[in-house]
Order: sequence, then structure tokens, then C-alpha cells
Amino acid sequence: MEPAIAPEMIAATPRPEHVVRVMFADGEVRDVDITPLLDTEVFAPLRDSKVFEQVTVDEELGTIAWPGGADLDRSVIYAALNLGPNKAQIKVLAPSIAA
Repeated sequence: MEPAIAPEMIAATPRPEHVVRVMFADGEVRDVDITPLLDTEVFAPLRDSKVFEQVTVDEELGTIAWPGGADLDRSVIYAALNLGPNKAQIKVLAPSIAA
């Protein structure tokens, strides 16, 4: 099943242990644990915390992205699909509250 089109991502914040907190325009928040991806060629450089911490929101592609071409699609992150072992693990957090 294809995930629905997700709202725009507005921020991606690196967290400890290879987790990225992603915030969406509708207030939804997801924690994405990329640890299972670190054995793949594209994501292996992210083992280096200095590289991992360079995560950004690529507004043109609609992904979270790192230098070197590693990225994750916003629709998959938003849907928090269980993609199985060896895939990013996504946890849905409570929607953020506007101040």
C-alpha cells in the first residue's frame, strides 16, 4: 500500500543514537531511527556523528537528506509504516503544540 502524500516537513533535528526528529507542517512529529540502515552503502557514512548531524529538509525533493545522497521520503515517514527489519524504524509522537 502506498502512503498518502504527507504535509511538508518543516524541520529535521538530529537526536542521540541515530534518531532524527521530523516535524511536519500540520504539527505531527515523528522520530526516525536510522540504525537499521547504517549497514547499507548509502547510509554507512552516517555512522560518523558529524555527518549524521548534517541532516536537513530537502524542500525540493520533500525528503530528509544528508550529504552524499542519503535521504528518506516524507510520505513513508509521515505514514510511519512498518517496513520490516533492516528499515528505518519510525515512532509517532504527539502532535506538537503551537506556542
